[in-house]
Amino acid sequence: MEIKVRPIQASDAEFCAQVAYQAHASVAALHNFPSEQPSVEFSTGLVRAKLSDPNVYSALAEQDSRIVGSIFLNTFPPAPVGAIGPLTVAPAAEGRVGRSLMEAALIEAARRGYKQVRLIQSPSHLRSLALYTKMGFDVQEPLVLMQGPVSNPQATVVEARTATMADLESCNQLCSKIHGFAREGELRAGIGQGLATVMEREGRIVGYANGVGFRGHAVAETNADLKGLISSGQKTPGPGFFVPTRNGELFRWLLDRGFKALWPAMLMSFGAYQQPRGHFLPSIAY
Repeated sequence: MEIKVRPIQASDAEFCAQVAYQAHASVAALHNFPSEQPSVEFSTGLVRAKLSDPNVYSALAEQDSRIVGSIFLNTFPPAPVGAIGPLTVAPAAEGRVGRSLMEAALIEAARRGYKQVRLIQSPSHLRSLALYTKMGFDVQEPLVLMQGPVSNPQATVVEARTATMADLESCNQLCSKIHGFAREGELRAGIGQGLATVMEREGRIVGYANGVGFRGHAVAETNADLKGLISSGQKTPGPGFFVPTRNGELFRWLLDRGFKALWPAMLMSFGAYQQPRGHFLPSIAY
């Protein structure tokens, strides 16, 4: 059956949301995980938010005039990395829907000049893992979604302070050192919303978070700095925050303080990738 890929229009939002909700619910039920999109209302709000963001490219797939999937390419200027997500395909859709959507997103990324594209993949969903690998993505970091008391009185670490725009350049330098580029657009938004925090040591910034949560990211020189950001950071909306499981010290510290591991994930990349030169927490984007 022929697959047609086209931009999503405002009138498509509810149809795309229905497909997205069904797709996530199907995978979550199969593996007994909480769904990333817990309700149709949540999915509808997410699709509409993406459509209203000028930095997001959105596309849907149709088969026999029915919407059977959607994809979003998220960009965060001036960062040089695009992020795919969410990609959803109707459980009953016939072959090549996901591949067609991925091809459209990668073509758009190249058209916009993005040579690096990343995504967060659920390793329990083997079809998507195989698809992303075939499309040229490589697994870079195993993750786990953690949920718990972000502000924790048991933590015995120095507290972070609220970030301001005066901290922006120092934070950009730290992120560039660790990841190879700055995430200034996201950090500016976090500062503007009062969610961003920084850790200081001997008069210099050694860590920052633009929020601790699903959409937040953090970088730090040491695990102690990262723990401080988690302990005193402002929680962002969503089911939790991602932790690299290869950071065993941090993972154990969270488990010892009552945090729960909800579901596994993986950071995957297309194009150039610098292994982090420090400690970090990724967002749902990358």
